[in-house]
Amino acid sequence: MIVRAVNQILYLYGVLILIRIFLTWIPTIDWDAQPMKALRTTTDVYLDLFRSIIPPFGGLDFSPIIAIIVLQIIQVILTSFLGSIM
Repeated sequence: MIVRAVNQILYLYGVLILIRIFLTWIPTIDWDAQPMKALRTTTDVYLDLFRSIIPPFGGLDFSPIIAIIVLQIIQVILTSFLGSIM
């Protein structure tokens, strides 16, 4: 049950990051209005770690791609680890 919960939480967070990425393509979005502000605040905590390491190349930000890959690796490792001890 814990493994499933951890897996679902990490999956949901990955979906939130993807939504955040797709919404950045819409230039008229007000990121200071709810629910966009909550989405930005929730996802930028994690994405900013990668933005500080990987600078944008020619205006393209590749850090979310790396962030999603790392999140998936963490998801696999955690669910494998928790699955083996349960």
